[in-house]
Parts: sequence; C-alpha cells; structure tokens
Amino acid sequence: MALLDIHVLGSPVLREPTKPVERVTDDLRRLVDDMFETMHAAKGIGLAAPQVGRLERLFVAEVDEVRVAIFNPEIVDATGKPVKAEEGCLSIPDIYGDVERPPVVTVRGLDPNGQPLELEASDLLGRCFQHEIDHLHGRLFIDYFSMFKKRSAMAAWEREKAKYPALRRTLVAAKDLAEQHNEEAL
Repeated sequence: MALLDIHVLGSPVLREPTKPVERVTDDLRRLVDDMFETMHAAKGIGLAAPQVGRLERLFVAEVDEVRVAIFNPEIVDATGKPVKAEEGCLSIPDIYGDVERPPVVTVRGLDPNGQPLELEASDLLGRCFQHEIDHLHGRLFIDYFSMFKKRSAMAAWEREKAKYPALRRTLVAAKDLAEQHNEEAL
C-alpha cells in the first residue's frame, strides 16, 4: 500500500466529472487500499478518486465500524428534512462550514469485487456519502455556501494554500515519521 498525494482546491482534477468504472480490476482494488491508507493518514472519514488525482467514479469511506468502497455510486433515494451540519474536506484543509443535506440516503453501486450493492446511510455516514459523491461530479462542499460565507472561506483559503504550492498535500505515514525522528536523534 502507498500514501497518495491529496489534491487541494485549485487543482483542476477536483472540478472534473469522473468516468464510470467498466470493470473492477486488481489495479483498482490496489487503488482502494491506497485510498484507505491515505484517508486514515489524513485523519479523514471519506476520500474520492479525484482527490488523489484519479478520474474513476469511486470513493472510500469509514465511519464508526462501517468501511466501504463504492464504484459508480449513485444516490437513488434521499429522505428526511435536510439537516445543516458542519463539514470539512481533505482537499480544503482547515476550512469548515455548514452544509444542508438530507439525513438519509440510499446509494447504489459496485463493491470492490464488482458486485452490485445498495446501502442506506444516515447521519454522519449519509453525509459522508453525499460529500464524496459530490466530488465525483466536480462539486465541493464550499459550493453550497452562501455568497458571503464562500467569500470568507476563499479569503481564508488564500492564506492557507501557500502551504501547498503544487496544489497537493503530501502525507507521511506515522511509522515513517518515527523513523525520521530516530534518524535525526542520531
């Protein structure tokens, strides 16, 4: 498994629509493993393929004990009165804001074995699914902000993005940090 760079706001790939996956291959299953490792290293709960520079229609998520990878996901039902809650994004570090979304969604797609699946997700998992599926359509959570809130978020991002001159976040695994620290101590 490998840590992948996470593309940040300003990287064109985040605004591109993804392409359906025709067949789930071993390479795509390895991508799923790498995406989970990257998501965990970044302390996220979801990660979509465009965030790691890929245009396959795919996302991974892990909330509580539910861990899923879904190819070609589509929301087939959304129920309940929309709820406003704070969201953040691994591609827009340190920027947060309220987004209104339905509390329950049913998502249909393919699992990593290429088998059809349909999942109902609510609360945080449902919100995560909606957020990640938005990425697959080139939408970001800030697109839901009011004009005033978006202007404020973009001003904050202008200050933050200096940390990412290549428009990518490069992560380092915890074990690599420990080894680096040990080498520096010598």
